[in-house]
Amino acid sequence: MTSTASGIERLDPPLAADEAATLLGFLDFHRDTLRMKVDGLSGEQLNTPLAPSDMTLGGTMKHLAFVEHWWFDCVLLGHEYAEPWASIDWRADADWDWHSAADDTPEQIRALFDDEVAKSDAITKGLSLEQRSERPDRRTGEKFSLRWIVVHMIEEYARHNGHADLIRESIDGVTGE
Repeated sequence: MTSTASGIERLDPPLAADEAATLLGFLDFHRDTLRMKVDGLSGEQLNTPLAPSDMTLGGTMKHLAFVEHWWFDCVLLGHEYAEPWASIDWRADADWDWHSAADDTPEQIRALFDDEVAKSDAITKGLSLEQRSERPDRRTGEKFSLRWIVVHMIEEYARHNGHADLIRESIDGVTGE
C-alpha cells in the first residue's frame, strides 16, 4: 500500500485473485494513482500545462470523470448523459471536459471525479464480466462486454497517468509511481 501526506491510500492489485477481482483491482489502483498525482495541488497548479500540450492535471481528472460516466452509465447501462455532461454543447467543444476544468476549484474537480467513480463502482457491483452493454459499438454494432470496458478503462487510466507523471513533475518536481 502507498499513501500520501493527505492520506490518499493506494492498494496494490491482488497477486492471486479471480479475473474480476484482478481487473477491478488494477482499475482501482490506477484511479488512486491519479488521485495521488493531483493530491495537494492548488487550482493554479491543476491548470498548469506542460508545453507543447495544453493538457492539465485538472483537465485530466475531469476528462476521466467523464470517461467513467460514458463507459459505465451511458455505454453499459444505455443511459443518456447526466449532468454536468448533459447540458454541454459537445459539438461546439468536443474537449469541454478538458478545457472547463480551469473554471472549477480543486474540490469541485475531485468531488466530480469521486462521484463518477462511486457511480461506476455501484453499477458494476455484482455484474459478471460477461455482461453486455446496452449501447453497441458505433462501427461494428456489437455490444461491449463489461470485461472489455474494464480493460479499456485500465488502458485509459494508464495512458493518462503517464501524462500526469510528467505534468506533476514539471509543476513541483514530485515524482513517483
